[in-house]
Amino acid sequence: MIIQASKQAIKALLANKVRSFLTMLGIIIGVASVIIIISIGAGAQSFILAQIESIGADKIGIFPGKSDDDSMPASLLGIVITTLNYDDYLALSNKKNVPDMLGVIAYSNAAGSVNFASKSYDTSLNGCTHDYISVEGGKLESGRFFTKEEEKNLSRIVVLGHTVKKELFGDNYAIGKRVKIKKHTFEVIGVMGERGKVGLQDFDDKIMLPLKTVQKIISGVNHLGLIRVKFDDKIDVEKVMHDITLTLREQHEIKDQTGKDDDFTIRSAAQAMVMVETITDSLKYFLAAMAALSLIVGGIGIMNIMLVTVTERTREIGLRKALGATRSNIINQFLFETITITIFGGIIGIIVGSFISFLILIVIRALGYSWQFSISIESILIGVVVSTVVGLVFGIYPANKASKLEPVEALRYE
Repeated sequence: MIIQASKQAIKALLANKVRSFLTMLGIIIGVASVIIIISIGAGAQSFILAQIESIGADKIGIFPGKSDDDSMPASLLGIVITTLNYDDYLALSNKKNVPDMLGVIAYSNAAGSVNFASKSYDTSLNGCTHDYISVEGGKLESGRFFTKEEEKNLSRIVVLGHTVKKELFGDNYAIGKRVKIKKHTFEVIGVMGERGKVGLQDFDDKIMLPLKTVQKIISGVNHLGLIRVKFDDKIDVEKVMHDITLTLREQHEIKDQTGKDDDFTIRSAAQAMVMVETITDSLKYFLAAMAALSLIVGGIGIMNIMLVTVTERTREIGLRKALGATRSNIINQFLFETITITIFGGIIGIIVGSFISFLILIVIRALGYSWQFSISIESILIGVVVSTVVGLVFGIYPANKASKLEPVEALRYE
């Protein structure tokens, strides 16, 4: 019965190839969209998690402002919060407060253009403390890094990232040269070695300046954007975070120990990864659900076409019923035709979605990013199951209408 019904369905569809393909098109687009979005979402998630992991499990980030455990710090969304300051950095640098601390760095970043002679280059201006290399890693290609005294004394000196140096000086020697940033002149004292992209930042495409210099001369602020603590990875991260929390509460005169009044956010690499997974999963499935709406549009199109098909084949239906076909035979025939359309559309959609996802992978890797090709069994099952359900739901009404036709009236139909 099923085999015979399937053969009849395929024969009916092949009789109108163009119409059958156009009917499938909505399903193809919907399933392909779901496959592409889930694939891109999974690739983006794995990329971001790998980048966070590459920063190092031995570092803790402290951000201004209070945020929930499962949400992103508001300062990362571009909201300016001024609850961290230089005294907080000094307190965390004290081994008495954070015994397992190996290094601390404070940031106050800005964006701007750096100019040399007739050349200009837009880049990130990283105001940071003198212990940048010991915490973030990297090596100097030439020159030196600034000292603790220069960090405090508003010294007009810069250390160039590898890309910035190439853009401004090419292969020429940069140490001792003077560059301009926002009408202020700075002396180049060092050039960082090539490092590439680590974490979510390009270490080569930035300029390091003394923290106070950026705060007072370039940005005109007193607050910090980020403090990062490096600790001994043999020590329990929870202990280090507890020491940091107690230190900052004392600095900010926060009496409540429940965390309700905290005006800072502490994140370990593990917490950041959980947070990213939660956010990207939610976004991925939300977008996939939006893409799946096109399947409903495709289903409505299928129902319309099948209603037209019922009208066109009225005499055929009447003849079959006159020869003894039951209502269930007629319903099964038209349901099988609808499900066949949606299943074939789903399979083609999976192939098209996978192919486009692979093309996206090639483009992203060509741009220099490490991206994984991910077509999950989950997304394929969603495509097949949803397309089959669409076929069933939107095929029932036309099939039922066909089954109710009276044999005599149907045979009279012209």
